Amino acid sequence: MRKSKNDLLQGTLTLLVLKTLARVPMHGYRITLHIQMVSKDILRVEEGSLYPALHRMEQDGSVSAEWGMSENNRRARYYRMSAKGRKQLAEEEKNWERLTQAVAQVLEFA
Repeated sequence: MRKSKNDLLQGTLTLLVLKTLARVPMHGYRITLHIQMVSKDILRVEEGSLYPALHRMEQDGSVSAEWGMSENNRRARYYRMSAKGRKQLAEEEKNWERLTQAVAQVLEFA
């Protein structure tokens, strides 16, 4: 079954979040800042997209969450990648590589 445009975008967000969480657990706002900073302000993840994605990832077992204190002493949910999430990250990276190679081939064809 082919992925729709929304599925591809959703999969990309999952890839970005899992890659971000591969190093250390983070709360949601820190995840958005990390992605924005690493992408040099090109990628901006809105809360309306991030938190449903994190909830979905928690439901499917690719991340776990627990309450903790943020850098500014506020209560926040910290997300940690699970073993299932590590497997999913490897699969998502392979899919991303295939997709980017296919797009590059089409762009270079002319």
